Amino acid sequence: MTEWLLYALGATLLLYTLLVLAFVVAGRREEARALAGFVPDCVVLFTRLCRDPRLPRRHKILVAALIPYLALPFDLIPDFIPVAGALDDAVLVAFVLRRIVRANPSLVRELWPGPPASLGLILRLAGQ
Repeated sequence: MTEWLLYALGATLLLYTLLVLAFVVAGRREEARALAGFVPDCVVLFTRLCRDPRLPRRHKILVAALIPYLALPFDLIPDFIPVAGALDDAVLVAFVLRRIVRANPSLVRELWPGPPASLGLILRLAGQ
Protein backbone atom coordinates (compact mmCIF):
# COMPACT_ATOMS: atom_id res chain seq x y z
CA MET A 1 0.00 0.00 0.00
CA THR A 2 2.80 2.41 0.89
CA GLU A 3 4.53 1.62 -2.38
CA TRP A 4 1.42 2.57 -4.38
CA LEU A 5 1.14 5.80 -2.42
CA LEU A 6 4.71 6.69 -3.32
CA TYR A 7 4.07 5.92 -6.99
CA ALA A 8 0.93 8.06 -6.97
CA LEU A 9 2.76 10.93 -5.28
CA GLY A 10 5.62 10.67 -7.75
CA ALA A 11 3.26 10.60 -10.74
CA THR A 12 1.36 13.61 -9.42
CA LEU A 13 4.56 15.59 -8.86
CA LEU A 14 5.82 14.65 -12.32
CA LEU A 15 2.58 15.77 -13.97
CA TYR A 16 2.59 19.01 -11.96
CA THR A 17 6.22 19.69 -12.96
CA LEU A 18 5.52 18.98 -16.64
CA LEU A 19 2.56 21.35 -16.60
CA VAL A 20 4.67 24.14 -15.07
CA LEU A 21 7.45 23.49 -17.61
CA ALA A 22 4.92 23.63 -20.45
CA PHE A 23 3.94 27.13 -19.34
CA VAL A 24 7.60 28.18 -19.15
CA VAL A 25 8.37 26.80 -22.62
CA ALA A 26 5.28 28.58 -23.99
CA GLY A 27 6.68 31.86 -22.64
CA ARG A 28 4.03 32.28 -19.97
CA ARG A 29 6.30 32.69 -16.97
CA GLU A 30 3.78 34.55 -14.79
CA GLU A 31 1.25 31.72 -15.22
CA ALA A 32 3.99 29.16 -14.54
CA ARG A 33 4.92 30.91 -11.30
CA ALA A 34 1.28 31.12 -10.25
CA LEU A 35 0.72 27.42 -10.97
CA ALA A 36 3.97 26.31 -9.30
CA GLY A 37 3.23 28.30 -6.18
CA PHE A 38 -0.51 27.70 -5.89
CA VAL A 39 -0.37 24.79 -3.46
CA PRO A 40 2.25 26.42 -1.17
CA ASP A 41 0.30 29.69 -1.35
CA CYS A 42 -2.85 27.87 -0.23
CA VAL A 43 -0.96 26.32 2.69
CA VAL A 44 0.26 29.76 3.79
CA LEU A 45 -3.25 31.22 3.34
CA PHE A 46 -4.88 28.47 5.41
CA THR A 47 -2.28 28.91 8.16
CA ARG A 48 -2.83 32.65 8.24
CA LEU A 49 -6.61 32.21 8.24
CA CYS A 50 -6.44 29.84 11.23
CA ARG A 51 -4.45 32.41 13.18
CA ASP A 52 -6.50 35.48 12.21
CA PRO A 53 -8.99 36.57 14.90
CA ARG A 54 -11.26 38.20 12.27
CA LEU A 55 -12.23 34.86 10.74
CA PRO A 56 -15.42 33.45 12.29
CA ARG A 57 -15.06 30.30 14.36
CA ARG A 58 -17.16 28.17 11.97
CA HIS A 59 -14.79 29.00 9.12
CA LYS A 60 -11.74 28.30 11.28
CA ILE A 61 -13.20 24.89 12.04
CA LEU A 62 -13.58 24.22 8.29
CA VAL A 63 -9.96 25.18 7.64
CA ALA A 64 -8.72 23.30 10.71
CA ALA A 65 -10.57 20.15 9.57
CA LEU A 66 -9.33 20.47 5.99
CA ILE A 67 -5.63 20.63 6.83
CA PRO A 68 -5.35 17.20 8.50
CA TYR A 69 -7.64 15.65 5.87
CA LEU A 70 -5.24 16.78 3.15
CA ALA A 71 -2.23 15.56 5.12
CA LEU A 72 -3.63 12.09 5.88
CA PRO A 73 -2.56 9.31 3.51
CA PHE A 74 -6.12 7.98 3.13
CA ASP A 75 -9.02 9.87 1.53
CA LEU A 76 -12.57 9.31 0.39
CA ILE A 77 -11.08 8.38 -2.98
CA PRO A 78 -7.55 6.93 -2.67
CA ASP A 79 -4.82 9.08 -4.22
CA PHE A 80 -3.41 6.23 -6.29
CA ILE A 81 -6.53 6.32 -8.49
CA PRO A 82 -5.58 8.60 -11.41
CA VAL A 83 -7.34 11.98 -11.58
CA ALA A 84 -10.18 11.09 -9.18
CA GLY A 85 -7.74 10.53 -6.32
CA ALA A 86 -6.57 14.12 -6.35
CA LEU A 87 -9.94 15.48 -7.39
CA ASP A 88 -11.61 14.92 -4.02
CA ASP A 89 -8.88 16.97 -2.34
CA ALA A 90 -9.24 19.75 -4.91
CA VAL A 91 -13.02 19.82 -4.50
CA LEU A 92 -12.74 20.13 -0.71
CA VAL A 93 -10.16 22.92 -0.98
CA ALA A 94 -12.39 24.74 -3.48
CA PHE A 95 -15.42 24.32 -1.21
CA VAL A 96 -13.61 25.74 1.83
CA LEU A 97 -12.07 28.61 -0.15
CA ARG A 98 -15.45 29.46 -1.66
CA ARG A 99 -17.12 29.60 1.76
CA ILE A 100 -14.39 31.81 3.20
CA VAL A 101 -14.17 34.13 0.17
CA ARG A 102 -17.93 34.63 0.08
CA ALA A 103 -17.97 35.46 3.79
CA ASN A 104 -14.94 37.76 3.85
CA PRO A 105 -13.26 38.47 0.48
CA SER A 106 -11.21 41.38 1.81
CA LEU A 107 -9.58 39.13 4.42
CA VAL A 108 -8.57 36.61 1.76
CA ARG A 109 -7.19 39.43 -0.41
CA GLU A 110 -5.17 40.72 2.54
CA LEU A 111 -3.75 37.34 3.57
CA TRP A 112 -3.09 35.85 0.10
CA PRO A 113 0.69 35.42 -0.28
CA GLY A 114 0.79 34.60 -4.00
CA PRO A 115 0.57 36.55 -7.23
CA PRO A 116 -2.56 38.55 -8.07
CA ALA A 117 -3.34 36.26 -11.02
CA SER A 118 -3.96 33.23 -8.81
CA LEU A 119 -5.90 35.33 -6.29
CA GLY A 120 -8.05 36.55 -9.17
CA LEU A 121 -8.78 32.96 -10.15
CA ILE A 122 -9.82 32.10 -6.60
CA LEU A 123 -12.09 35.14 -6.39
CA ARG A 124 -13.68 34.40 -9.80
CA LEU A 125 -14.33 30.77 -8.86
CA ALA A 126 -15.95 31.93 -5.62
CA GLY A 127 -18.27 34.23 -7.54
CA GLN A 128 -16.62 37.54 -6.59
